Amino acid sequence: PFKKGAAFELVFIVLAEHYKVVVNGNPFYEYGHRLPLQMVTHLQVDGDLQLQSINFIGGQHPRPQGPPMMPPYPTMEGPPTFNPPVPYFGRLQGGLTARRTIIIKGYVPPTGKSFAINFKVGSSGDIALHINPRMSNGTVVRNSLLNGSWGSEEKKITHNPFGPGQFFDLSIRCGLDRFKVFANGQHLFDFTHRLSAFQRVDTVEIQGDVTLSYVQI
Repeated sequence: PFKKGAAFELVFIVLAEHYKVVVNGNPFYEYGHRLPLQMVTHLQVDGDLQLQSINFIGGQHPRPQGPPMMPPYPTMEGPPTFNPPVPYFGRLQGGLTARRTIIIKGYVPPTGKSFAINFKVGSSGDIALHINPRMSNGTVVRNSLLNGSWGSEEKKITHNPFGPGQFFDLSIRCGLDRFKVFANGQHLFDFTHRLSAFQRVDTVEIQGDVTLSYVQI
């Protein structure tokens, strides 16, 4: 599965009896333990490759040795949170501003059916942007909830990164007239602002069938 010029996703699932290796969502190899698990303290990656990201889910995460790899021009204002529980509720200090970027990294369980990411106005309950991957039917629904009423759903995407058993790296950028959303480094969709005063958004909420490894708001 490792070819020159091709991207790959490599997952090591640590089980009691062996390491299970999954490449691009497909089982690849099982390797029996030769050392007690508690003796394993470091991960080393070397050779001719370019890393996009490394995530740890479950157990203890290492101390970050430097700033995470992020898009170069938008800004992230809050400190990162590693392995937060779900449901997740994060406060956007100062509200949502243009050029602000939210980073969400996580894993869709093999039996996951649906999860949601909401950009909310805490005082009113309005949702400026509702992102709802539905693994049960392979759609990624976007919508807004304003004054107690849902708007029209948007579903068109070029690809779907939220498959069962898949990791994802989501970048949600707020612009003056729209949200721009990227998944695993590729543009996924735009969502034109329906709440003109998007600066009122002060909460990010994540709930449903998802395991989070990293959130920065």
